[in-house]
This record gives sequence, C-alpha cells and structure tokens, in this order.
Amino acid sequence: MKFLVQPLYTWYRSTLRHPRYRWLVILGSFLYLFSPADLITDVLPVVGWLDDGVIATLLVSEVSQILLEQRNLRKTKDLSADADVTTVSATASSSAG
Repeated sequence: MKFLVQPLYTWYRSTLRHPRYRWLVILGSFLYLFSPADLITDVLPVVGWLDDGVIATLLVSEVSQILLEQRNLRKTKDLSADADVTTVSATASSSAG
C-alpha cells in the first residue's frame, strides 16, 4: 500500500511547495473536499471519509509547515537586519568619538 500512497504524497508536497502552483493546489484541495464528486463516495460509511481525511491532513500539515518556514525565515531576516543596524550604529559612534 505504501508504494501507492508515497508517490501521491511526494507529488502533492512538491507541487504545494512550488510557489507558482501553491494556490492552485490549495484551491483544488478545498474544491475536492467540499464537492459532491469524490474518488471514493461518502456513501460508504468509513472508507468514503478516508480519502477526504487524507487530503485534509495533507493540506493542513503542509500549509502549516510552509507558514512556519516563512515565519522562521522572516525572524532570521529581522535578526540579521537588527545586527546590521547595531553594527552600523556602533561603527558610526566609534568614528564620531
């Protein structure tokens, strides 16, 4: 079963992480989750909900991972900008004195 799920997960993750296709994948995932047409119909009690659960889990985990990476990148940029400002102000004050 893993050989069927792993390529789908890899494709979904790589496509979602590509900036050009990110919003298309997110929109497509939401449309799939809320549309009446499913890969496996929701009429089947448990099996019908599994495909929706897998798509929702992938969507939430990958989008949250992307948001955390962007937040960490922004923090790193802010820290380096603060360090540059501190270095420039220390250099300016030492040259003025």
